[in-house]
Amino acid sequence: MRTFADKVIGFYRTVDFTGSLPDGISIINPFKEDAAVMKIVTAFYKRFYDDNRKRHLVLGINPGRFGAGITGIPFTDTKRLQQQCQIPYSGKPSHEPSAVFVHDMMDAFGGIQQFCSLFYINSLFPLAITATGKTGREVNYNYYDSEPLKKATRNAIVENIRKQISFGIETDICFCFGTGKNEKCLRSLNDEHGFFTSIIALEHPRYIMQYKSKEKQQYIEKYLSAFNAVTI
Repeated sequence: MRTFADKVIGFYRTVDFTGSLPDGISIINPFKEDAAVMKIVTAFYKRFYDDNRKRHLVLGINPGRFGAGITGIPFTDTKRLQQQCQIPYSGKPSHEPSAVFVHDMMDAFGGIQQFCSLFYINSLFPLAITATGKTGREVNYNYYDSEPLKKATRNAIVENIRKQISFGIETDICFCFGTGKNEKCLRSLNDEHGFFTSIIALEHPRYIMQYKSKEKQQYIEKYLSAFNAVTI
């Protein structure tokens, strides 16, 4: 029988976006662009998800180019990959504030092993998105940052959610990282397709680290309260 890990790894081996993108928008698909990423993904999911337990889904926006855009693991930069996940990495180091918050929260929950035994984190759109900034440099971009992009990615997002559920996801409650546009988009899709009975939205880790860093511990406690409510 295929384990939860096998299903996730199989998904990442084939994940892609073949639709048309608005001008100035690019997709980063590390699973196809860097052979080392699939080795990381395989090591991570085999370590923490190689069983047949059902889990609750946590959906972010789309990966950042310095987190999952490099490691392939949602909300995990290269520092957390090596330190918290104990997975070797020899490429260019990266630091992502969202990854700091999520891994600190998992430590407070009881450790990454405990958290991953109960929850599975992904994103509505599973690939990193960048836009060409005013200076000509690539910057992080969200699937909802323009109406043309939101429309272009809608079908892929619906299919992505369906695939995540098929891994062995509890559908009574889905957690959403983001209490603004990401929550609004997920609720709209859920109203249309009936993926989940209920959605619990939490402030996005990037928002917390950028604007509410002094209150970080309070937000960690809020996360723990929400996650613990479904594990009791």
